[in-house]
Amino acid sequence: MSEPVDGPAGQEGPEGAATSFGVERDPARVVAFSDGVIAIAITLLVLDIRPPHDTRHLMHGLATLWPSYLAYVLTFMLIGQVWANHHIMFDHIRSVDRAVLFLNTVLLMDVAFLPFAASVLAQAFRDGHGQRVAVVLHGAAFELLAILFNVIWGYVRHDRRLLTATIDSAGVEAISRRFRLALVWLATGILLGALFPPLGVAVIAAFILYYWLPIAGEITEVRRRRHRGHRA
Repeated sequence: MSEPVDGPAGQEGPEGAATSFGVERDPARVVAFSDGVIAIAITLLVLDIRPPHDTRHLMHGLATLWPSYLAYVLTFMLIGQVWANHHIMFDHIRSVDRAVLFLNTVLLMDVAFLPFAASVLAQAFRDGHGQRVAVVLHGAAFELLAILFNVIWGYVRHDRRLLTATIDSAGVEAISRRFRLALVWLATGILLGALFPPLGVAVIAAFILYYWLPIAGEITEVRRRRHRGHRA
């Protein structure tokens, strides 16, 4: 059985370090498993778009499927953001303990629920009933993801025990600000959706455009490291 390996600056290595939440492990398998769950969830979204039965009026039938297209595009892009931000977060996590494993499992459980939430959203807009509840349900599923991202990041950044040494405090705070903003943005979309469903959907859709932008503080730190590498 291998012995724990000490890392730089007196830190224990990513595997074998005992903590109050179990042994620390390399996060590579966590990321791989998460990628698989996210890939399955995002693929299942298309199953809710079923071809029209009446091919004699195919154009009309395809046009009436617009709620399914809307739910598909909106949820696909949001799950894509979940995947991207999951990688951004774990790029800076040196090792994981059982607390991170548990929180990440809950996060993935929510991800697996998203195709159902998208299906409910599409059906409500297709039928013209229950739209408020559908928008709130859909938004709440992503709000829970935002909460979990903040909890995981808050846990790993605490005393930097689980973070890599390649991100400075400014970069950590930049990611934290982006994650905290998601809480407010999605909550706003949910509240507006409960009053006027199309407006709630529009606010959440705008969230997609902003959140694909890079995180400025993280980019600054990467450029700084590259500059130091060139000088060396």
